[in-house]
Parts: sequence; structure tokens; C-alpha cells
Amino acid sequence: MTITTWNQQIVKKKNKEIVLRTIITNAPISRADIAQHSGLNKATVSSLVNELIEEEFIYESGPGESSGGRRPVMLLFNKKAGYSIGLDIGVNYILGIVTDLEGNVVYEKHKSIHNLSFDEIIHLTIETIKNLIEHTPQSRYGVIGIGIGVPGIVDKSGKVLLAPNLKWKNVDLLDIIYREFDYPIIVENEANAGAYGEIRFGAGVNFHNVIYISAGIGIGVGIILKGELYKGMNGYSGESGHMTIVVDGEKCRCGNSGCWEAYASEHALLHQAKHILPDATLEELIKMAEENKNVKDIFQQIGSYLGIGISNLIKTFNPQQIIIGNRLAKAKHLIEQPTIKSINEHTLDFHQKDLQINFSKLSIYSAALGVSAFAIENFLSIGKG
Repeated sequence: MTITTWNQQIVKKKNKEIVLRTIITNAPISRADIAQHSGLNKATVSSLVNELIEEEFIYESGPGESSGGRRPVMLLFNKKAGYSIGLDIGVNYILGIVTDLEGNVVYEKHKSIHNLSFDEIIHLTIETIKNLIEHTPQSRYGVIGIGIGVPGIVDKSGKVLLAPNLKWKNVDLLDIIYREFDYPIIVENEANAGAYGEIRFGAGVNFHNVIYISAGIGIGVGIILKGELYKGMNGYSGESGHMTIVVDGEKCRCGNSGCWEAYASEHALLHQAKHILPDATLEELIKMAEENKNVKDIFQQIGSYLGIGISNLIKTFNPQQIIIGNRLAKAKHLIEQPTIKSINEHTLDFHQKDLQINFSKLSIYSAALGVSAFAIENFLSIGKG
């Protein structure tokens, strides 16, 4: 193959992706409007549209509005051309979803777990993926990829360097899953995935500078700057759950003392409530808080500490929006007021100017939807020819 031919193929592939993205963003849209939006000439657009129709990425719908002359044929994205799998491996749950190419959940599998060994979690993860594949609808491209979110530090090669709440260290999760499944696979930190899920489908859709707080058994932070996920030089950013908020404070599972997640996480809540109801779940404590002042006070204290950590992030990043997600978001009605009160006490007026503080719209689905979206992005960028 000559360099000229190779370059032409690269340009064609790029133009094809531009046409597809234009349709995804603006559908229903005519060929003429695609040309106008993309800056490509009409002949190029027409040729690429025909290829995309043949490949079932798009399809024609009825005619659109006429601005004089023949009514244009409108084009739509085929969200059912393939399906993505998203998996969120939590400390006390595994959540798996199947989504179409627009992120709509068509099937889900949720399993609560308690004190499972590493091998048991891996086995359950593999079994969950098999179940999700079995329940994936028939389509042209089938399962287009698998995304997995993990509560820990994940490097660029998909290795989990440290997940203290899972007691994992140097786990090559990508390789383990590749041995079982012949699909494109992405392993990502669950807070990063949650942040991406929220800006794609949830509370952060209209924002470009967002800090997502994943408040579950631990605390992770996903950072969106100028609409892009910020991961740091080696991909390790967002470990804010282990910033010190109390010097010589409570021992954290990471080995340090006084970490934010030792005071403001689901684990901290369950630990503090042990003397009231041993082995209680978050859901049981939320119900109890309606009638038990002591339990309600624990939630309020958790909210207050949550606000202290968020205040530090506000002063560091000056974001447009803070989103509080993961399992503690279920207790919004109990923790929202003390969290905001704490933020008000620990930040100045100008820090709060134009700042939105929201709870997740996606509830427990943020991370699973985020990793599913990563797999979809990967598929649509590669394209088919």
C-alpha cells in the first residue's frame, strides 16, 4: 500500500467519523445539513452516508421540513446497531448493565456481596459478564465492548495498582478478563467512570467543569475539566478520599490516619452505627433515621464531614458543579443540609459564586453507565472501515 493510499484511508475514516458524530448529535438531520455542519462537501457526505447506512450505523426516516423544493430525507443514528456492557465492582455489590449505543439500559444484574475473597469476586464478575452477554439483544455488531469500573487506582494498562477497600494490590484485571472474553475491554477507576456517566447522561450534562464525589464504602473523586476527564500524568488523580482532614485521626484502610473517607463514607456511617444496629445496611439505617434521633445524628455528622472535604475541592478547582453520587446519595434527604451547611462554613462567598451542588441523577448507575459509555466511544471512534 502506498503512503498516498494510506493517507486517503485515514482521511476518509476521519471524515466518516465526523459525519457519524454530526448525525448522533443533531439527528434527525438531512445530508445537506450534515455538509453545512461538518464543512465537508456534499458529494463526500453523500458517499459516506451511504456507507454508514449499509453498515447499519444510521438509517433513513421520513422526509423533513422543506425550505422550498423537494423535502429532504432525514437521517437517524441506529442506537441498536450494537450493545455495550458496563460493570461496577463495588466493595459490597456488583452492578452490571447492558446498554444500547445511546446509553439506554436494556438489562441489568445487581448482586449484593459481603466479605468475598479475591477469587470469589473474580468468579462472580465473570459470571455476571456471561449473564449480561446472554441477555444482550441480537444486533449487527453484538457486544461492542465491556467497561469495568473499580474503586481503586488503575493505571493506563488496566492494572489495579491499589484498591484498599477491596484489599487488592497489583491486580492485572484487564488480563484476567481478556482470558475469558474476546471483546474490547476497558478497566477504569469507578469515580472517573461515575463522573463521565454524569456528564454524559446525568446531572452534569450541561456543565464543563465538574467534580464528582463517589461516596460509597470509600470515597473517590472524578474530575471533569473543560468537558474532558482529567486523570493526571499517570492516571492516578482523584484519590481525594485519602486526603487528610483530621491530623492523627481515625485509621483508614489505606494505612494512613485522618483520611476523608474514614469520616464521610458509607463505611464510616456503618462503623459509627455499630453500637445501635450491628451489621446494619445503609438502607436499614436510612429507614431507622426517620424515627431514631441517634441514627439521624450520625447521618448529619457524615454530611458535615462530607462538606469539609468538598470545601477543599471547591477551593482547589473552583468548579461549576459538584455532584454527590454513589450509594450515600440514597441518603440525600438526611445528608444534604449538613453537607451544604459545612460547605458554607468552610468556603468564602466568592468560592460559592455560580457553583451548583447537586446529587447524582443516575443514582447507583453512574459508574456502570460511564464505563459502558467509554466502550461505546471506543467502538464509534474505531468504526467499521
